Amino acid sequence: MKKSVNALSTRKMMIVGLLGSVSIVLGAIPGLGFIPVGPTRATIMHIPVIIGAIMEGPLVGGLIGLIFGLFSIFQAATNPTPVSFVFLNPIVSVLPRVLIGIVTYYAYRFSKNLGSKKSMGLLNIIWIFMLFYLFYGLYAEISDFTSIWSILINMLLIILTITIVVYANKKMKDKAVDIIISTALGTLTNTVGVLSTIYFIYGEQYVEKLGQSAEMARKIILGIGVANGIPEIIIGIIVVTNVVVALNRKK
Repeated sequence: MKKSVNALSTRKMMIVGLLGSVSIVLGAIPGLGFIPVGPTRATIMHIPVIIGAIMEGPLVGGLIGLIFGLFSIFQAATNPTPVSFVFLNPIVSVLPRVLIGIVTYYAYRFSKNLGSKKSMGLLNIIWIFMLFYLFYGLYAEISDFTSIWSILINMLLIILTITIVVYANKKMKDKAVDIIISTALGTLTNTVGVLSTIYFIYGEQYVEKLGQSAEMARKIILGIGVANGIPEIIIGIIVVTNVVVALNRKK
């Protein structure tokens, strides 16, 4: 029994180290941690936290989130931008990232209690919403035609989403909704947590550094949340669904 507990602890710590390293690499390499989706850019640096929480529980997810948050402080200190000062505060950079793992895990557990009909209905509504946003983003990119890369990324995301929709409805049944709901809520924890703490602690100062009027702080920060949050949920669902399904199959 003692040997089994030690092995389990070692395994969990190895997963924390591995996924924490992935999160750091995504943030350290310029352009790798962000994917253009329509008129916005989605971060994927929180995805290792969500995967760790779903696969190994809230402790593992929280520790990976801690690594993510501490790296945000390091990045803000060593590679500053006009708004990096907000991420030097652990309440902004660390706390929401730790909560990603905790919220994701308990959302995953809670969603398992949904009935199959409700699960599939909710799942298909989410797919429709995602595809609508992606097609709108593709239309916007083609109309503006600022970058062929952004158009190709949007087309790839549409193909991947449709593939997952077909697979989920034929093979995964109601199981996919567990991953989708927990991924969406985990992503929102990051987006809402970071932006709300920025608003309440640094609101006017943050907006002024962006070159905007301090009186528009609420609207600007809310706009950033909507513009970034939706693509981040889309990217997160696509990546996490594929990774978790593959890992569960390997198990």
